[in-house]
Parts: sequence; C-alpha cells; structure tokens
Amino acid sequence: MRIVFFTHPSFLGSQSMPRFANMLTNGMQQRGHETEVWTPEAFLYNLGVPKSLKKWLGYIDQYILFPGQVRKRLKAYPAETLFVFTDHALGPWIPLVAKRPHVIHCHDFLAQQSALGMIAENKTGNSGKKYQRYIRSGYSKGKNFISVSVKTQTDLHQMLGSKPAVSEVVYNGLNQDFTSSEVSLVRMQLSKETNIDLSGGYILHIGGNQWYKNRVGVIQIYNAWRAKNDSKLPLMMLGVTPNPKIMAEYDQSPYKNDIHLLSGKSDLFVRNAYAGASVLLFPSLAEGFGWPIAEAMASGCPVITTGEAPMTEVGGDAAFYIPRQPQNAADLNEWLQTASNLLNTVLTSSAQQRTEIISKGFINVGRFDTDVTLNEIEKIYQQIVAS
Repeated sequence: MRIVFFTHPSFLGSQSMPRFANMLTNGMQQRGHETEVWTPEAFLYNLGVPKSLKKWLGYIDQYILFPGQVRKRLKAYPAETLFVFTDHALGPWIPLVAKRPHVIHCHDFLAQQSALGMIAENKTGNSGKKYQRYIRSGYSKGKNFISVSVKTQTDLHQMLGSKPAVSEVVYNGLNQDFTSSEVSLVRMQLSKETNIDLSGGYILHIGGNQWYKNRVGVIQIYNAWRAKNDSKLPLMMLGVTPNPKIMAEYDQSPYKNDIHLLSGKSDLFVRNAYAGASVLLFPSLAEGFGWPIAEAMASGCPVITTGEAPMTEVGGDAAFYIPRQPQNAADLNEWLQTASNLLNTVLTSSAQQRTEIISKGFINVGRFDTDVTLNEIEKIYQQIVAS
C-alpha cells in the first residue's frame, strides 16, 4: 500500500500524538508499505510576534495554507492511496480526501464533549466551542474509523449520531520498551539523579495539567493517606510544569516537603520511575486510553486508578480501582478516605501479594503488544483500500 499519514504540526508541542504517529509510520514501513507524512509547516507561526498571536497564526498555517498545499499534492497520487489521519482532531482536513480511501484514528472525545457541555469539570468558552464544532464538522465527513478503546468508540458513535461504515477498536500498543528492573538498583540510580531519598520506594503519578488527569486529586489522596499513617513515603509527580491550581494545592499541603514535582525528564528516567515505584496512583476523571496504566504494569508496578472505562478496559482485573472523584465537595472526604485506604492496602501488601499483583499486571499488558496492534491496524487499512 501507499499510505499518507496526516499528523499534528510539530510546533504544537504534543508528545503522545507524535509517538503514536511514529509507531504507525514505522510499523507500516516495516511491513513493506510505502509511507509519507503530511503536516503543516510553521510559516506564520514562527514570525516574531507576541505569544498571544501565535495560536492564531498557527491556525492560518494549519487551516488555510496547508489545505491549499494538500489539494495540489493530491493530483499526483493514485486512487488507491490510503490517507490516514492520526487523530480525529485533524477533522478540518478530512473533507479534502473524504471521497478517497481514508481512515481516522480516534483517541478521546473529551474536548468535544466539554464543548457540548457534557463535562461539568471542564467549561469551554465560545471560541473553544466554535473550534470543536469546526473539528466535528470535518470528521463527520469521514467513513472509516479506528478507536483506541470501546469507550472512545461509543463516544464516536454518539458524536456522529450513528455508526459509520467502518468502526473498529484496536487497543494501543506500548511504544517504548517498558520492562521490570532490579528495584533497589533503580531506586539508587533515581536517588542520585534527583537528590531525593527514594531507597524505600515512592508513590508515582505521571500526567499533564489537563483537567482530567486530576493531579490535584493525587495530592489530596496523598495528604489523606499521610494524615493517618506514620510512613513518610514520598510522592513523585512527573509531567509538565504544574499550573497555578496544582501549585496552590501543593503549597498548602502539610507534607509538601515529601511531594516532588518533576518535569522535563527523559524517556529513560520515566521508564526507571515506573520500574522503581511502589505504586502508580492514577485517579483520572476521564481518558481516551490511559497509557500510564499499561506502562506501569509492563514495568512491574502496581496500579490504582479510577473504576470507569476506559481505565477499566486497560487495567482489566490487574488494577485496583477507586470511584471517580465526586464533583460535590460534601462527598470529597468520603472519597479521600476510600482512596487513601486502598493506597495503604496496596503499599502494605506482603512480598507474596505484591509478586502476585505484578504477575497479573504482566499478563494483562500482553494485550497491548505493539506488533499485535500494528497487525490489526494493517488488516483494517488493507480492507479499506480493497473496498
């Protein structure tokens, strides 16, 4: 096959989307297919203008200049070329090839749902609502979709109002080599790198500042756990630089000296952080898939996450589950007690119990083998081209 992948422009600074796109392009190349990547260039975005204007200039690069370039390129491509959109958020470009073989990968519809007022925790302004409507108008012209979870597929059908011609679910494959390591050695190495004593273990959280990652909730659970335990096990939170809301929660924590907010760490550091952690605490309010759940299990790390899809799809029977954090402040204390009690149960597991937990995790993540994922995707691609 000849495959053209549409991807987000690099100037947007995303991390997970480029990794997913690279997995697809490299995987299809290894399977003997001819691939190309089409993405907008930063013509106007790189002009020396105030930061407040860069977003709008980036929109011009993406939605005015780039479509004109695509229309010119399409004339040279045979009818059997497959056009792959690595994210449904690239919707505005989909009408350009809607009458040609195409497929759209869907990750999560949280921004779309927020714009429609379906998510109370994330209000969307008028401009955001218009932008998400523009995206939805685009991907609604598509006919063939691959979702990363059943939850995402369900949301897709809701957004479209019906089931499209092709709608398949293919779980993500791990796109890095996550493996278990000698825990004491990993903790010693991390202690040297961070100047933090991690020799006795630590609670880990990995995530960005998006509302649904619930980093504030992570700190709140840690506070509740520390308040009723003598242990001073530290909390390591890896991700981007925390926003003001997260920093405010951190600053008022009586245990902030043991909370470590680390950013800008390498992939190797993250892999080691998984391998050395006592537990991954991942109380997301929502996800499209939930990469850290699978990554932690592949690294031999127990996982506590939210007992709702798609976290339950990824964690299976190998994760520990807590309820979704309530919106009502009056119910918050009960939730914190439930979550902190479970955290304590996992942390105080016997050596045999921990071995069993980790073994179940290894078995579970066998479902997220990259080769299996790519083989399933390849088969769908071929079926679309053949039809």
